[in-house]
Amino acid sequence: MNTVEIGRKGEEVACNFLRSQGVSIIDRNIRTPYGEIDILGKDNDCLIFAEVKTRSTISFGFPEEAVHAKKQEHMINSALSYLQENNLPDVVWRIDVIAINILNRENNPEIRWFKNAVVS
Repeated sequence: MNTVEIGRKGEEVACNFLRSQGVSIIDRNIRTPYGEIDILGKDNDCLIFAEVKTRSTISFGFPEEAVHAKKQEHMINSALSYLQENNLPDVVWRIDVIAINILNRENNPEIRWFKNAVVS
Protein backbone atom coordinates (compact mmCIF):
# COMPACT_ATOMS: atom_id res chain seq x y z
CA MET A 1 0.00 0.00 0.00
CA ASN A 2 1.14 3.54 -0.69
CA THR A 3 0.75 6.35 1.85
CA VAL A 4 -2.59 7.54 0.43
CA GLU A 5 -4.03 4.02 0.66
CA ILE A 6 -2.65 3.62 4.19
CA GLY A 7 -4.27 6.92 5.18
CA ARG A 8 -7.65 5.95 3.71
CA LYS A 9 -7.50 2.55 5.39
CA GLY A 10 -6.66 4.23 8.69
CA GLU A 11 -9.58 6.63 8.44
CA GLU A 12 -11.96 3.75 7.73
CA VAL A 13 -10.58 1.80 10.71
CA ALA A 14 -10.89 4.92 12.89
CA CYS A 15 -14.53 5.51 11.87
CA ASN A 16 -15.45 1.91 12.63
CA PHE A 17 -13.63 2.08 15.94
CA LEU A 18 -15.31 5.36 16.96
CA ARG A 19 -18.72 3.98 16.05
CA SER A 20 -18.03 0.93 18.22
CA GLN A 21 -17.32 3.36 21.08
CA GLY A 22 -20.68 5.11 20.65
CA VAL A 23 -19.50 8.08 18.58
CA SER A 24 -21.78 9.22 15.75
CA ILE A 25 -19.81 10.10 12.61
CA ILE A 26 -21.12 13.36 11.16
CA ASP A 27 -18.67 13.94 8.30
CA ARG A 28 -15.21 13.14 6.99
CA ASN A 29 -12.44 14.96 5.16
CA ILE A 30 -13.77 18.47 5.76
CA ARG A 31 -11.67 21.14 4.07
CA THR A 32 -11.03 24.42 5.88
CA PRO A 33 -8.66 27.28 5.05
CA TYR A 34 -6.27 25.82 7.67
CA GLY A 35 -6.28 22.19 6.62
CA GLU A 36 -8.46 19.13 6.63
CA ILE A 37 -10.52 17.70 9.46
CA ASP A 38 -10.26 13.92 9.08
CA ILE A 39 -13.37 12.97 11.05
CA LEU A 40 -16.12 15.02 12.64
CA GLY A 41 -18.10 13.10 15.21
CA LYS A 42 -20.38 13.51 18.17
CA ASP A 43 -19.79 11.84 21.52
CA ASN A 44 -22.84 12.51 23.70
CA ASP A 45 -23.06 16.33 23.68
CA CYS A 46 -19.46 16.88 22.58
CA LEU A 47 -18.38 17.59 19.01
CA ILE A 48 -15.18 15.72 18.17
CA PHE A 49 -12.64 16.87 15.61
CA ALA A 50 -10.51 13.77 15.08
CA GLU A 51 -7.09 13.60 13.46
CA VAL A 52 -6.17 10.14 12.23
CA LYS A 53 -2.54 9.09 11.95
CA THR A 54 -1.80 5.67 10.49
CA ARG A 55 1.48 3.81 10.13
CA SER A 56 2.34 0.46 8.58
CA THR A 57 5.73 0.51 10.28
CA ILE A 58 7.17 2.25 13.32
CA SER A 59 10.50 2.88 11.61
CA PHE A 60 9.66 6.59 11.56
CA GLY A 61 8.04 6.65 14.98
CA PHE A 62 4.59 6.08 16.36
CA PRO A 63 1.66 7.66 14.53
CA GLU A 64 0.81 10.07 17.34
CA GLU A 65 4.33 11.50 17.20
CA ALA A 66 3.42 13.05 13.82
CA VAL A 67 1.05 15.45 15.58
CA HIS A 68 3.70 18.10 16.17
CA ALA A 69 3.16 21.71 17.30
CA LYS A 70 2.53 23.08 13.80
CA LYS A 71 0.00 20.32 13.08
CA GLN A 72 -1.73 21.03 16.39
CA GLU A 73 -1.99 24.71 15.46
CA HIS A 74 -3.60 23.78 12.12
CA MET A 75 -6.01 21.44 13.90
CA ILE A 76 -7.10 24.13 16.36
CA ASN A 77 -7.54 26.70 13.59
CA SER A 78 -9.47 24.21 11.44
CA ALA A 79 -11.83 23.41 14.32
CA LEU A 80 -12.39 27.09 15.12
CA SER A 81 -12.99 27.85 11.43
CA TYR A 82 -15.56 25.05 11.21
CA LEU A 83 -17.35 26.25 14.34
CA GLN A 84 -17.47 29.82 13.07
CA GLU A 85 -18.56 28.85 9.55
CA ASN A 86 -21.37 26.70 10.96
CA ASN A 87 -22.44 29.24 13.60
CA LEU A 88 -21.69 26.96 16.56
CA PRO A 89 -20.21 29.40 19.09
CA ASP A 90 -21.50 27.63 22.22
CA VAL A 91 -20.99 23.98 21.32
CA VAL A 92 -18.81 21.80 23.54
CA TRP A 93 -15.94 20.42 21.46
CA ARG A 94 -12.54 18.77 21.61
CA ILE A 95 -9.77 17.58 19.34
CA ASP A 96 -8.85 13.89 19.52
CA VAL A 97 -6.10 11.89 17.86
CA ILE A 98 -6.66 8.34 16.65
CA ALA A 99 -3.33 6.54 16.21
CA ILE A 100 -3.38 3.37 14.16
CA ASN A 101 -0.58 0.87 13.61
CA ILE A 102 -1.35 -1.52 10.79
CA LEU A 103 2.05 -3.22 11.07
CA ASN A 104 1.25 -5.81 8.40
CA ARG A 105 -1.86 -6.75 10.41
CA GLU A 106 -4.57 -5.09 8.36
CA ASN A 107 -7.27 -7.26 9.90
CA ASN A 108 -6.19 -6.53 13.47
CA PRO A 109 -4.67 -3.04 13.68
CA GLU A 110 -3.52 -1.50 16.94
CA ILE A 111 -5.69 1.52 17.75
CA ARG A 112 -5.02 4.18 20.38
CA TRP A 113 -7.55 6.96 21.07
CA PHE A 114 -6.15 10.11 22.63
CA LYS A 115 -9.14 12.13 23.81
CA ASN A 116 -8.71 15.89 24.10
CA ALA A 117 -5.19 15.45 22.73
CA VAL A 118 -4.88 19.01 21.45
CA VAL A 119 -5.93 21.83 23.73
CA SER A 120 -6.54 25.36 22.47
